[in-house]
Amino acid sequence: MAVYLEKIGTEWAVGTRQWDSKDALLYALGVGAGAENPLSELEFTTENSGGRPQKVLPTFGVVMGAGGDLARFGDFPLSAILHAEQSLTLKRPIPVEGSVDIVARLSDIQDKGKGAMIFTESDLVDRATGELLLTNTTTIFARGEGGFGGTRTGSTPWQVPERSPDHVVVYRVPEQQALIYRLSGDRNPLHSDPVSARSSGFDRPILHGLCTFGYTGRALLHALCGSDPARFEHMSVRFAASVYPGEELTVRIWEDGDTAKFQTHAGDRLVLDRGEFRRSSR
Repeated sequence: MAVYLEKIGTEWAVGTRQWDSKDALLYALGVGAGAENPLSELEFTTENSGGRPQKVLPTFGVVMGAGGDLARFGDFPLSAILHAEQSLTLKRPIPVEGSVDIVARLSDIQDKGKGAMIFTESDLVDRATGELLLTNTTTIFARGEGGFGGTRTGSTPWQVPERSPDHVVVYRVPEQQALIYRLSGDRNPLHSDPVSARSSGFDRPILHGLCTFGYTGRALLHALCGSDPARFEHMSVRFAASVYPGEELTVRIWEDGDTAKFQTHAGDRLVLDRGEFRRSSR
């Protein structure tokens, strides 16, 4: 087994991704919009509510396109992979329908001893305008693939502010939520099939990490952006633990001007850590 260090810096065309109003609505339902109050987020969950034209949740960007086939990065098995970090940077709000060309690059592979950290970026370019719409940055950890040497970079310093959070947002995740979210693209049976979940060491199917990301993004959008997607520019997290459908998510947010730090807990477990948010100055 090995990682392909010689591929660092390479870039490739992933392909074209199209979406429409229904895709955006389904994603919004998949990350809990309207679950607790069906009338509270109609601009994201409907396309025909009077005086409320449809808008797209910013975190829809993470399901629009990523770097493609993991075989580009090494010959390790899929079972060795953990989704470690995710960030999303938007240049403008995502339109209700459209298409993008996706170009990805392998930005780095770092030796972490027990495994390798693999960093990829994906630019999504609006086919209608030729302009960059958003960038996804994904970090995966390949277990057992370390020990090859090379320069290790430390994590950027991050700590919880020594004060109470400025906002605390609580969402309960319905028991069937993973079954809805999977319809936006990730059909991994780990999130729906009890047999698959047990074979991976879980008592029952777990929620998609990017679903937790989406729930947290909703909290940031409403608490910090007045529910306006145009003000939502950047969000990044480190995945710390899994979430089970039926649990309650608590998002704690500390504002600092147009930036914020945040964490998400499920009960007393930290599930999203090192959260960074930036509000747009557009």
